[in-house]
Amino acid sequence: MSPLLTSLSGDPEIEALLSDEAMIAHMVQFERALAMAEGELGMIPEDHARRIHQELKDFAPDMARLAAGMERDGVVVPELVRQMRAVLGEAGGSLHRGTTSQDVIDSAMAMQVGAILPVFSARIDGLLNGFDALAARHEGQNLLAHTRMQRALPIPVAAKVKTWRAPLRRAGAMLSEAGRELTMVQLGGPVGDGGSFKGNDRLLAEQLGPRLGLGVAPPWHSERDRVAGFAAELAKVSGVLGKFGTDVSLMAQGEHGQVRVEEAGASSAIADKANPVAAEVLVALARYNAGSLGTLHQALVHENESSGAALTLEWLVLPQMIQTTGASLRLAQRLLDRISF
Repeated sequence: MSPLLTSLSGDPEIEALLSDEAMIAHMVQFERALAMAEGELGMIPEDHARRIHQELKDFAPDMARLAAGMERDGVVVPELVRQMRAVLGEAGGSLHRGTTSQDVIDSAMAMQVGAILPVFSARIDGLLNGFDALAARHEGQNLLAHTRMQRALPIPVAAKVKTWRAPLRRAGAMLSEAGRELTMVQLGGPVGDGGSFKGNDRLLAEQLGPRLGLGVAPPWHSERDRVAGFAAELAKVSGVLGKFGTDVSLMAQGEHGQVRVEEAGASSAIADKANPVAAEVLVALARYNAGSLGTLHQALVHENESSGAALTLEWLVLPQMIQTTGASLRLAQRLLDRISF
């Protein structure tokens, strides 16, 4: 996304949590934690485990070489492992033992989602409280309802606000639940059955998950329903905020004048025109995520034990859907702070 467009519809806080640097840091964290767990279980020498954990604490990879490796290998992990082994000496042979690129990538993605969920939860709580405050400020005041875009009957402001607040509360709860389902350690090895860990796969996952702040589940290499479910809830959150944006856009029309938007956008041609920019962008973001969800769900068609095509599709779509949802929450709060009836 261009810097100009980011200023309109982006989210710098969420973008930072999804950055390449954040992803690589989580991948290195996975390898350090895996080595310590394998050392404790006697799967690699304990001195190797300690060296891996210590030497990689401040590891800074060559990002240009990682990009070249990504282009060559289709995933960043092989080049990342090569660079890490180069600084580990003899202990490098114990790095990445039994695991595979998808374990590293999926676990890192789950850690990124785990870092983002509290941000989303706090923003949703802020909006819910803001809707309550808006209804309270206009207690006893009525609005003219519209059904099928036509004038209908008067309704209390609180009734209008409820149509914005209640779906967001439900969508927020479902997003949190889907996020908990997704934030699971991935540890299946090369073909996703855990066989490369010599019978220690479950015990190893039980030790690794808590070290990474993740839950423990059987390997889910080709079972992408958790990813699809989380994406669906992202689209739902941005969708219900799109309803809020649509209503404000319509109510702010001059011929209706049912809502005032402070600091509205200016026109280059009409001096006294006030465009409800944040409301309009909420609508656009809702539609963007709705369309992206259909694309992301294509990744459920996952060939055999691991699909490079399906995984690449996830990497293209899911981060943008997360960022779009973050932007929707950010802009909804901005809009809510600036409206009055």
